Amino acid sequence: MKLLKRIIFTLQMMHRYRLLLAKIVRTSSPNHQLSHISPSRLKLKGITVLVLDFDGVLAAHGERHPVPELQSWLHEAVKTFGSNHLFILSNKPLPERISYFNQHYAGVQCIADVKKKPYPDGLQKIINLTGQSPEAVMLVDDRLLTGCLAASIAGISVTYITRPYIRLSKRPLQELFFMTLRFLERYMILGYARLF
Repeated sequence: MKLLKRIIFTLQMMHRYRLLLAKIVRTSSPNHQLSHISPSRLKLKGITVLVLDFDGVLAAHGERHPVPELQSWLHEAVKTFGSNHLFILSNKPLPERISYFNQHYAGVQCIADVKKKPYPDGLQKIINLTGQSPEAVMLVDDRLLTGCLAASIAGISVTYITRPYIRLSKRPLQELFFMTLRFLERYMILGYARLF
């Protein structure tokens, strides 16, 4: 029942935010990964709170820890924004992920016990926790109809990751499923925006 409600909500919100989602697709750089984003440049643009998805953004789907190449990037992000203004918002807040951030990046919060994206509840919780305006918050996500849609609803900035981390050798069926889903989201949003 919860899944059906979330699907209906997603379709309703996709219709409402179709033009904004299409703009996100059209203006996003191809082969864009988290490591290409400069935390200091975001800060200069007025971003004071950074929210990161996990699957695809920090690691391949289902992994417990971020990829090693992002360790220095995460340290830079903590230094730039402060650990209390860096958040992990994943639809799969696994205990191992939360434990990893508690151990290696103290103060970085993994938001759990909220409705899954595209519901904006997690982002609204972050806005309330930090006391920052929505304009000062940015989400980095690899899914249009979960993270990017939630960001659109919450009125915050979003950076769309177009080259997510994938590990086909470890989880071929899961990864192929999400690769297909990402392709269909882009195709559907661009086509739908043209029709309406």
